[in-house]
Amino acid sequence: MVSAHNHEGASPRPPAGKVRFELLTLGDELLLGLTANGHLAFIGQQLGRRGALLQRNVTITDEADAIAAQFRESWARSDVVITTGGLGPTCDDRTREVIAEVLGRKLVFNPAIELAIAERFARFGRKMTANNLKQAYVFERGDVLENANGTAPGLWVEQEGKVLIMLPGPPNEMQPMFTEQVIPRLAARGLVRDREAYVQIRTAGVGESALETRLQPIFDRAGPGLSVAFCAHQGAVDCRVSSPGGALSATRLEEVAGECALLLGDDFICYGHDSLARVCAELLRAQEKKLAVVETATGGLLANAFSEVCGACKFFAGGVVCCSNDVKMQLLDVPECLLLQHGAVSNEAAVAMATGAAETLGADYALAVTGFAGAAATAGGGSQVGTIFVALFSPAGVWSKKLSYPGPRSTVRVRAVNAALDWLRRELLRAQRGGQMPVTRIGVMQ
Repeated sequence: MVSAHNHEGASPRPPAGKVRFELLTLGDELLLGLTANGHLAFIGQQLGRRGALLQRNVTITDEADAIAAQFRESWARSDVVITTGGLGPTCDDRTREVIAEVLGRKLVFNPAIELAIAERFARFGRKMTANNLKQAYVFERGDVLENANGTAPGLWVEQEGKVLIMLPGPPNEMQPMFTEQVIPRLAARGLVRDREAYVQIRTAGVGESALETRLQPIFDRAGPGLSVAFCAHQGAVDCRVSSPGGALSATRLEEVAGECALLLGDDFICYGHDSLARVCAELLRAQEKKLAVVETATGGLLANAFSEVCGACKFFAGGVVCCSNDVKMQLLDVPECLLLQHGAVSNEAAVAMATGAAETLGADYALAVTGFAGAAATAGGGSQVGTIFVALFSPAGVWSKKLSYPGPRSTVRVRAVNAALDWLRRELLRAQRGGQMPVTRIGVMQ
């Protein structure tokens, strides 16, 4: 499904790092707010990792005149133009035809794409309608980017020393195509670096300003040429070290990052981009332990964090979402008298939930999250909205702690999940070293 490479009208290109990239995201659904524009964040991040800056993103309607006008402007001022959306089979998918006309390029029918579309429909037991054949038209003397997760292939055209990359709109189709096909092609042409342009240090348990203060002596010793950037998330902070001018080698950057990791101790999560859940998963696998989770306030987000990790069945026993007291008592054997005395949102309830999850699901570790996540909650017992109790059951004992995260429901839930994951990570590190968690009064950490 790949046609011959085309380098029509090729001219010398600027080096990686000075290439101008523009992204056109197409679709009325984006402008109407029916679909979030996640393409900007994803593509910008992927290019940034390879030392390229996405200079501009413009979101436009599906109307032919709007597509043509914006593409002409972007094509005139850019080295690489990326489009997403408008490659499908329906009447509002016009991107391919409009841009072909602007570039003066002919579209030709590709029988191999027709066969691939027909085979995909057959696998799902569905009949292919005639309008799907629209997706089999590609640029003459252009390349085709295979779509393993959909029917609309991506398109690659080189003309006038520039590159046009056209990708389908659904993220599950676009994202793997971009990382597996687009980035390698860009790197092969010297338009992005062939490796990540920086070393990222992922941290937890320390704020952005405090992190900079702790690491500044290391940065000072590294000398001129070092560039440092921070990115704060909900419960974690990333620090990126790079050398845009090339004064510091990749090896030296790795040495600087290594010094930072050593200084940070357990506040250091990992190098790169792995999630807290993935880091915990690797620690669980290494120790041949299994985890269970039980949650109320986070509504399944904690379980989902682990189920998204490949091979979750090797370390994840399962999870329970139990909002009612009856479910806590029936599924987890939480004593009714405990709930009546202390309430469902309490240190004691969290400990009982974590213990019940570990015993019921046969896990070595268990996390429990209960609390008042948002403004719609009816806080009781003196607790305020944003009050969260997290409990951790481990072979060494069971503890709970009270957290307070003022803010909207979505923020509270994410921060609660990250706090639970980070606590588990630290305990797994201690267990790996043969250490023990310090026991505080009645096993409750305030």
